[in-house]
Amino acid sequence: MIAILKKEINLFFSSPIAYLVIGVFLLINGLFLFVFNDNFNILNAGFADIKLFFFLAPWVFLFLIPAITMKSFSEEYDTGTIELLKTNPISNWQITIGKFIATLLLILITIIPTISYAYTVYKLGSPEGNIDFGSTMGSFLGLLFLGATYSAIGLFTSSFSKNQVVSFIASVCITFFLFYGFDALALSFNNNTISFAQLGINEHYKSISRGVIDTRDITYFLSSIFFFLFITKTRLDNE
Repeated sequence: MIAILKKEINLFFSSPIAYLVIGVFLLINGLFLFVFNDNFNILNAGFADIKLFFFLAPWVFLFLIPAITMKSFSEEYDTGTIELLKTNPISNWQITIGKFIATLLLILITIIPTISYAYTVYKLGSPEGNIDFGSTMGSFLGLLFLGATYSAIGLFTSSFSKNQVVSFIASVCITFFLFYGFDALALSFNNNTISFAQLGINEHYKSISRGVIDTRDITYFLSSIFFFLFITKTRLDNE
């Protein structure tokens, strides 16, 4: 697994992929939060709050993470290197987990610089430091869990097609439905006996972002990650 992890990290940083992902994520969020004169601009909010970043980031990740993961297995299938990979003395679980952790590390590296956004809000507060640390830390944790779930979905779609564009589109569609689709169903079918929103990523992401770590939210994310990694591994088994 360590060999797969090192291989994937080297692939990310020996090509423009990692730098583009980090740069695009920071650029898009920075422009919306500090430059564009819109509803996301923190400087126009009138109060020290970074919630707008945590609202915007999942939507940016919805496209960036599928772009990272689309070649994870698709390229291996297309070039035939998957056969060489599977002849090595490593299990399909180790291949899957190695690629997943590599993607997760890249996401973590992408998120770390955004701590500067929280520091900026901290300094802009009146009085200085007037920021909800519990909610902020919970939001960063929630964003990491959300990124991990997106990554697992991306690996799953990548394992089912040699075409990277197909993998990208499938990943975006599945991720979008799991993030927002259940919220839309909850609004469309206002049924008190069935809480559709609880089935979606967004509801649990918002729950963690309040700064209260609920085991139900952690269980949801871990279960979702395991499910998509498991069916990815099963796909490799059946290849």
